[in-house]
Formats: sequence, structure tokens, C-alpha cells
Amino acid sequence: MSDLNETRTSLLEILKSKSVFHGDFTLSSGAKSTFYIDCRLTTFDPKGAWLVGRLMHDLIRREQAARNLVVNAVGGLTMGADPIALATGIYSYSAKDAVPLQVFSVRKAPKAHGQTRLIEGNFNKGDVVVVVDDVVTRGESTIAAISAIEKEGGKVAFVAVLVDRQEGGRDKIEALGHKVVALYTKPQLLGDPAA
Repeated sequence: MSDLNETRTSLLEILKSKSVFHGDFTLSSGAKSTFYIDCRLTTFDPKGAWLVGRLMHDLIRREQAARNLVVNAVGGLTMGADPIALATGIYSYSAKDAVPLQVFSVRKAPKAHGQTRLIEGNFNKGDVVVVVDDVVTRGESTIAAISAIEKEGGKVAFVAVLVDRQEGGRDKIEALGHKVVALYTKPQLLGDPAA
């Protein structure tokens, strides 16, 4: 466990140094904020991605065991979820899971040509999946992913996020019946020692 704690600490340091910005920002929800969390600078960093994969894999497997579920795949709305899902799937393979977690990506709109899919990658109707996201603020992108997955016949086991900004998104998602587990919360990224 101490090794996982060191991994948590290492990832938190990378997130704080690469992904937290202070100033005046408008979020995708339209809300104003004095800070912005851009997890992609961490999740697209090779070391950051490896740490994310390891920690999200652990978080998902622990939650899966606690709920006595079999999870087939991980994914979420492009593009915040993409590197997290892929890192988790790669770590699942490297950890020699009996059945590694498959990975998929939910488009914001169906592809206009070819197979016209809304969900790309390794997703099949009937799969039990974990929806991942980088940051949950108001929950809209996570809810859009859940809706697309359910429309395509998938079953959402729960939601796993890198950072919960604690601005109502978790409550909205959980009100729809989907538990949310997060690796970090806003106070941890902003350096609140009590977090």
C-alpha cells in the first residue's frame, strides 16, 4: 500500500505543477473560475499517464470488487477521458489481469461516414463499463458519455474520475444512479493541507 501512496503523491505533484493554472477563466459550463485544471498536460505526459493508469486501475478494481461486478471496458467522452482510459487499459494488460480492461471512446457526435459510430474502440452491446473522465465540474460531459453508452446498450457500473472539482457534478451524476469515485478533489490540487 505504501507503494501506491507514493504513486498517489507523485501523480498529485505532477498535476499541481503541470495542470493547475491561476487567473480568470471561463469553464466549458460557462461558469467563471479563478483557477483552471487542465489534466491533459498530465495525462498526455508519459510519466503522468503511467501513474494515472496504475492508480485508476487500482481504483476501478477496488470498486469493482466492493460491488461484486465484472467490468469489461473503460472509456468516456473524447478527449479528456481518452488518455485516462488508454493508460488504464495498458496498465491492466501489464498487470497481467486475467481479462484486461478493454478501452473505448465516446464521440461528441456520430461519425458521418464509415460505420457512423458514436462509440469507437472495444465496446460491445451488453458490456459493463466504467465511465472515466479527467475533471468533473458540473458533470455534463460525463452524463453525455453515460447517455451514449446506455443508448448503445452498455451498462454503466460506476464513474471514475481523476479530479472532482466539487461543484455539483458528482451530485448530478449520482442522482442518475451512478456512483462517482475520484482519485483527487479540488482542495488537494489547490494545496489545501486539510484535504
